[in-house]
Amino acid sequence: MAARKLSSLLSVSSSAAAASLRTFGRFSGAGRSISRFSTSVATQEAINSTLKAEEPISPPIEIDHTQLLINGQFVDSASGKTFPTFDPRTGDVIAHVAEGDTEDVNGAVDAARKAFEQGPWPRMTAYERCRIILRCADLLEKHIEDVAALETWDNGKPYEQALNIELPMVIRTFRYYAGWADKIHGLTIPADGQFHVQTLHEPYGVTGLIIPWNFPLLLYSWKVAPSLACGNTIVLKTAEQTPLSALYVSKLFHEAGLPPGVLNVVSGYGATAGAALSSHMDVDKLSFTGSTVTGKIILGLAAKSNLKPVTLELGGKSPFIVCEDADVDKAVELAHNALFFNQGQCCVAGSRTFVHERVYDEFVEKAKARALKRIVGDPFKKGVEQGPQIDDAQFNKILKYIKSGIESGATLESGGVRHGSKGYYVQPTVFSDVQDDMLIAKDEIFGPVQSISKYKNLDEVIQRANATPFGLAAGVFTQNIDTANTLTRALKAGTVWVNCYDVFDATIPFGGFKMSGQGREKGIYGLTSFLQVKAVVTPLKNPAWL
Repeated sequence: MAARKLSSLLSVSSSAAAASLRTFGRFSGAGRSISRFSTSVATQEAINSTLKAEEPISPPIEIDHTQLLINGQFVDSASGKTFPTFDPRTGDVIAHVAEGDTEDVNGAVDAARKAFEQGPWPRMTAYERCRIILRCADLLEKHIEDVAALETWDNGKPYEQALNIELPMVIRTFRYYAGWADKIHGLTIPADGQFHVQTLHEPYGVTGLIIPWNFPLLLYSWKVAPSLACGNTIVLKTAEQTPLSALYVSKLFHEAGLPPGVLNVVSGYGATAGAALSSHMDVDKLSFTGSTVTGKIILGLAAKSNLKPVTLELGGKSPFIVCEDADVDKAVELAHNALFFNQGQCCVAGSRTFVHERVYDEFVEKAKARALKRIVGDPFKKGVEQGPQIDDAQFNKILKYIKSGIESGATLESGGVRHGSKGYYVQPTVFSDVQDDMLIAKDEIFGPVQSISKYKNLDEVIQRANATPFGLAAGVFTQNIDTANTLTRALKAGTVWVNCYDVFDATIPFGGFKMSGQGREKGIYGLTSFLQVKAVVTPLKNPAWL
């Protein structure tokens, strides 16, 4: 059944989709000054009462692919085992998916090795590789509503977000790297003596890609597209929480003409399939996105096996700094989206909101009011801003952090409890009076919990913002160019957004400082993760010039 039947529930204009394409976070500037003491949680309950009373919408799409994809064929796992993938709206099982482990990873790596060493993929012209990736982008665009429905069902993110923001970005990433395929080249280098020196940029061979559950297809595109454009073959491990959309899109790649064995997909658990891929002696390169704890394990497994290079995009605890000259209404909306987007399940979430003391009280009042207006409910319902958390483990983790914030003395302004009685919904939660030594200020919560702290001057906020083992992103909100320049150079983060947030584009490199990772994805820098540089030196006999 086609997901286009959702159009009766979701009628989002093309202009809205275009406006959303280049940025996740948007601010409306429409906040009103509402006293934090006159607005209660009951307001949010009233706003969302109709949503809570309704039964979950049945996603109008059938699950066709639950097996492993190895050597161009969908197959059962070698053990015959399966694992359930759940609907986070209800906790009900959506489907049972083949559970890959070491034997399946071995088979997938063998297929990828054969495709690289003997198959047509690395021997195709770069232009033909470009055309196959472009054809897949076209097919994805054709089936975009089905894929968005699948992503929402398995993950819990709002359907409007998946359809109008994330899937267009996935398609854009495919097309961006398709365009790079025939533009990858080395250099001719002058050297002392009678030598011709050139560099070759070569594919690694078999690349192991491990993607997370919070943005399954977006991160799929960030890794798969550049790896293919560079001529590599792939073994992809999906997150066990969200295996379905990657299988669907990988099927589209084969419909587009991708040769067997070039793109293999193994669904399974990190401790088995993930560990087998990370430690495999015949995998030439790894790319992982996920938690810092898991990233350390993967790096260790890679080092203990064949010392394969690893690109890591890990956790974050990003500061969002609101300066004293801020337009508070706009700053509140931007900070709200920076934190609550994707249920707060975002590695770059602006989870430490630093507000200058001059505007602090006004900001807190309006941040609370905005959180109370946030619409939580079935992500397939039009107008819903926040769906459920991914699973019960994440749900319970978030509630424990909220309890910790209350017990440590932070002021709970809004939320703090579950939303409704079914599924993994958490009310949008705002804390004020947050101190830097509190767990909610130090740990990556990965949920809809905004922590607001007060600061006095730039020197103080720079020191506090950088006092973290993470360094993935940061946000700055100011009307002063000198303040902006000071902060962007002082903050230790891989991305700094000024008067915007969550602006992602296929062309913009992304990655972290410190324990937020190593290497970069997207843009021209993303190509370097999947290419090796070889120097070739040849003597010259009686050269006409040097």
